[in-house]
Amino acid sequence: MEYRHTPVLLAEVTQHLQLHDGSIVVDCTLGGAGHAKRAAQLIAPTGILVGIDKDDAALAAARDALPLGQQAIILLKGDYGDLDDLLVEARIPYVDAFIFDLGVSSYQLDEAGRGFSYHRDAPLDMRMDAASSQPTAADVVNTYSEEDLARIIREYGEERWASRIAAFIVAARARHPITTTGELVDLVKAAVPASARRAGGHPAKRTFQALRIEVNQELKSVERGIEAAIRWLVPGGRLAVISYHSLEDRIVKRAFAEASRGCTCPPGLPECTCGRVPVLRVVTKRPVVPAAEEIAANPRARSARLRVAEKVAESGV
Repeated sequence: MEYRHTPVLLAEVTQHLQLHDGSIVVDCTLGGAGHAKRAAQLIAPTGILVGIDKDDAALAAARDALPLGQQAIILLKGDYGDLDDLLVEARIPYVDAFIFDLGVSSYQLDEAGRGFSYHRDAPLDMRMDAASSQPTAADVVNTYSEEDLARIIREYGEERWASRIAAFIVAARARHPITTTGELVDLVKAAVPASARRAGGHPAKRTFQALRIEVNQELKSVERGIEAAIRWLVPGGRLAVISYHSLEDRIVKRAFAEASRGCTCPPGLPECTCGRVPVLRVVTKRPVVPAAEEIAANPRARSARLRVAEKVAESGV
């Protein structure tokens, strides 16, 4: 299957990052290299592009899409949660711009056998790094306690019927292991009352999201990755993050707000004693969303939210 992934908010991302010849750019979610390819054009001929992904198929597609050999491009396999180690490995001294396009790619959703989609019957996998030895979604579904399943589905999927879905899963796996997406979809449909299934999209959407986040530890990686990116940025450098659901967006918004806080001393003190200075300036006061034309051309862009911040100081307290 050809790796196809349409970059979301491409013009908005590159405009806000203010890329130019000589910039050092890190795309932490390389995917099909849609954002990276445009960034490479803008920073040529002397800039450096680092592309990171833990999906071998994404890295292979990027090698075909990017002008390797024509300019400085470094492709690394890894999780952006390990950004410090990856940039040390790449011998990058600093970074002018970071790109994070969070969540699952269109290729991963569409490729039969990866187990991300509730529209296709496939092995219940959901690993973004299909070659890793990490637990699969089937491992989670068949080994986690009912309480842990309910918690994951409630917290990561924001699913109202989490406890009921977890109970149905545990009852079903007592008869035989749950190994396919089709089996899980049927269980979720049976657990969610008919009245609730008629609204809010596919009834399994939130459960699948929750399992994918748990399998890949996505939210922890987002937190670690953004914290590291802020450290690596030079003053004036920018960080652009696209999120697709409220859990990711809250993490990004909170990280930007915390890093942009200044003095925290109690009001009334004659002078600051905490020494805290803002590290970031939030560029997008409200998240940038796709235009109607982009959503019409790429419906999966509908939920995208772009936030951008600029480094203003080397460190804070």
